[in-house]
Amino acid sequence: MGKRGRTLPNVSGQDCGAGSARVVVAADSRNREAGRALAARLGLGFLDVDAGAPLCSAFILRLGTDGLALCSASERFGPISCEFASGRLRHRHHFGGGFGQGIARAVGFKPGSALQVVDLTAGLGEDAFVLAGLGARVAMVERHPVVAALLEDGLRRGRELAHDAAIAAAIARMELVQCEASDWLQNCTDAIRPDVVYLDPMFPEHNRNAQVRKEMQALQQVVGADGDADALLEPALAVARYRVVVKRARQAPPLGRKPPGFAVSGRSTRFDVYALRRMP
Repeated sequence: MGKRGRTLPNVSGQDCGAGSARVVVAADSRNREAGRALAARLGLGFLDVDAGAPLCSAFILRLGTDGLALCSASERFGPISCEFASGRLRHRHHFGGGFGQGIARAVGFKPGSALQVVDLTAGLGEDAFVLAGLGARVAMVERHPVVAALLEDGLRRGRELAHDAAIAAAIARMELVQCEASDWLQNCTDAIRPDVVYLDPMFPEHNRNAQVRKEMQALQQVVGADGDADALLEPALAVARYRVVVKRARQAPPLGRKPPGFAVSGRSTRFDVYALRRMP
């Protein structure tokens, strides 16, 4: 991802002191009011870029005319944003392998499937977008307010900018729910009970691309570890109609140390499948 917009004040070297925000919202005069509103909604500090008054934080949530992006105050990594209608995800939608992809086989897709899926650890929505592109309706549950804001912005821009009918249809099948995954499971009713529950707890990035690794490590610093992921498996098994799918690093132990029924493995990741009953 390339750098977008003007350079922000470098605030990483200041003495932050106790209680300083790890993330601040930044905006220029064209987006100042929207930026202030976003900062208030997320409970974060606000940085007026045009005024040049720095706030101390390692990360800056920058709102510009081209959308929302999480940036490094020291520019150690490129901006992190949700891009559904362009770039890598657009390419994957068209050339990623369709129903032959590991995630599609793990979830149980077949041509004509109209599955209801809940992604309990949505993150930036990449896997949810793949599933929606294959025809599923996907509820994306994300608990971290900064990541949810990035995801919300990506969905908004995707709906406005998607000129490809297939991509527009995929985005229309995606819904964001900001809450704890455990709360969603506890409050799940038959009306929203999913066919498949999908879990992708954050694990260390092993991609050899140094820039990607820096960005993923930065996102982990903001979000923190999914230390409670093991506790989600049993409630997920109680809610799913047909199966639970857990994405893991290839050599990682199964979630909650509970062996899956079978796994679909790739080069660096695998999908552990807990099948409850035969797919329709």
